[in-house]
Amino acid sequence: MAESRRRRPSNAWSRITTGTQPERAASENPLGASYWYFVKAARVAPRRNFPGSPFNNLPAPVRQVEQYALHDRVTHDRYGLGVVIGVEEEVAVLVDFGTQRERITSPYSKLTKL
Repeated sequence: MAESRRRRPSNAWSRITTGTQPERAASENPLGASYWYFVKAARVAPRRNFPGSPFNNLPAPVRQVEQYALHDRVTHDRYGLGVVIGVEEEVAVLVDFGTQRERITSPYSKLTKL
């Protein structure tokens, strides 16, 4: 009779030592892993800015594409000094670097007019 009244362990340490795992309802932990049960879902709506914040509606920076003409002297980060020998309107320039000719496409980030 004493054995039937024996209490089951209730704390986590006793569960580890006895090797038993508590039964969980399916609705309590939908993903099945204890870690994911505690992770909060991502926000659906982005955060709102304060009405007087200077960071609201910043205009996008307008980058001007530099214009090159025939016979402009230029320098390139990789190829060095050169002279413009051909221009394709806002698309590319053809530059003679002495030993080679290269077609440099817009936005000309590594090309500088001298």
